[in-house]
Amino acid sequence: MEKENEVVTEPWYRTLYDHFPDYDEEPYVQNTEAEVDFLEEQLDGDRSRRILDVGCGTGRHVLALGRRGYRGVGLDLSASFVRRGRAAARREGVPVSFLVGDARRIPFDAAFEGVLILCEGGFSLMEADAMDRAILRGARRALRPGGTLTMTAPHAPFLIAHGPAEDSFDLVTFREQFRIEATDREGRKRDLEATQRYYTCPELRCLLRGAGFEGIRFFGVTEAGYSLDTPPSRDRFEVGVVARVSS
Repeated sequence: MEKENEVVTEPWYRTLYDHFPDYDEEPYVQNTEAEVDFLEEQLDGDRSRRILDVGCGTGRHVLALGRRGYRGVGLDLSASFVRRGRAAARREGVPVSFLVGDARRIPFDAAFEGVLILCEGGFSLMEADAMDRAILRGARRALRPGGTLTMTAPHAPFLIAHGPAEDSFDLVTFREQFRIEATDREGRKRDLEATQRYYTCPELRCLLRGAGFEGIRFFGVTEAGYSLDTPPSRDRFEVGVVARVSS
């Protein structure tokens, strides 16, 4: 018998992603190879470069890079996602490891040439803007001189252009409030009170500069993948950013 919905108090993203067996079937995970082609370009095709994938989910980007010969680490808050990533890495014999950890407390210093924060990998899902800033500072610490951050974030002009409900999107904070239902492996349904922060390009540039990045470039996120030749658009849910650490 189906159980009544349970209201939970832990962070909504932890509950959702700890109990998300169909994650790999979501539409936004179906374009990995095209996205990784772009990521390789930002790494200059140098397969000696080590990659940290923050909020990696089941590891689709870092595993795909591993199949191409890159070494990397996937970091995610969800133990179930990390288990799935580890199993795939072992099964395929790719040089990628996985770690359960919080994007706000990235446990590395000057250890990587590339950091990825893609598809709302922690950034923008946090309860407060200060937590997003902590994620960017941690990404900066994790990078070696000359290293590259590639990230995506929800694009505020998209939501504004498409007329969000007045009671769901705050034009002062650029936060959307919504409810989402999740079902765990035992069949229990849970009502989650969720929030997501949307950003403008000027905001992201300011945050990245404040975290110590330079050479900031924005790119379009499309159904065909990522492209520096395609500018951000109010018709696209996400905006992409590439930023570098001084060498």
